[in-house]
Amino acid sequence: MSVHHEISKHSNDQHARVRQFAELDEKREQWIDIALQKCKENADFSKPLAKINAVTDQINELARKGIVPQRKNVTKEMIEEYCQKQ
Repeated sequence: MSVHHEISKHSNDQHARVRQFAELDEKREQWIDIALQKCKENADFSKPLAKINAVTDQINELARKGIVPQRKNVTKEMIEEYCQKQ
């Protein structure tokens, strides 16, 4: 019975990690959209960029525990380059 309990706990932990990753990844995408919009408006997007990377750091910390992927930090140049392509 103890083994079953440990397997269930491990599975629940993994599911929680996947859910948390999905929430953080969605938040990251929202901040990316905000940064891109500000860049298109030639406005300062340093605060959204900082938020993107703060969420990215949370994702990467979660990824170190296994099962979810890491994400790359975003640079000012990446945002500007993407804006120019659109």
